[in-house]
Amino acid sequence: MMNNDDRVVFFDIDGTLLDTSNFAETARKAAIGIMVDNGLPLDKDEAYGVLKTIIREKGSNYGKHFNVLTQVVLGHEDPMLVALGMTTYHNVKMALLRPFPETIDTLIYLKSQGYRLAVISNGITIKQWEKLIRLNINSFFDAVITSEEVGKEKPNKLIYDVALRKMNGNPEKSLMIGNKFKADALGAVNAGLGAILVNSDITEEDRAYIKKEKLDITIVDNIGDINTIL
Repeated sequence: MMNNDDRVVFFDIDGTLLDTSNFAETARKAAIGIMVDNGLPLDKDEAYGVLKTIIREKGSNYGKHFNVLTQVVLGHEDPMLVALGMTTYHNVKMALLRPFPETIDTLIYLKSQGYRLAVISNGITIKQWEKLIRLNINSFFDAVITSEEVGKEKPNKLIYDVALRKMNGNPEKSLMIGNKFKADALGAVNAGLGAILVNSDITEEDRAYIKKEKLDITIVDNIGDINTIL
């Protein structure tokens, strides 16, 4: 019997396994609404504009956007408003968190084909595990490798090298599945893996580049199509 243990399929999470198209925005707007209703002295559009600026400056993985918001608007932190904002944001986001319709079928299929599964994500390790657990798909994955842990973000080759080493994966038999051309597909190919792009907004220019360079990148419309090519 062949030993297929070195075949690993790595997944990105947001926009690949789960639909995140507008849930952050919806959750942020709900949080702002509650904060304004409870005394933040701006109208909702203004407050949302200030929050967006803070997110742009601090980055989306920064944990204290609402603290900064109250600091900027009031001149001091307001713990009650911050707690209201955070709780509402979290509750709404988690309520909207759901996998794409064919995600679970695809994970079952890959396991049945003998692949081992792991995640490579630009994000915070605990947050990424939390998403998998809330979606009830954590048991499919052996490891979650994040930029927080490695110190480099996709498409940096190091994050892929660390992931392969952690999983004892053979790059020539392993794949990255994601929705971002540069971070997921090019990053993986540069580290010696193949790649599959799902739900991506890939440009014609990128498609031409894949063809010209004969890159091992397959483009599919949605995650369910993976069953037909692996």
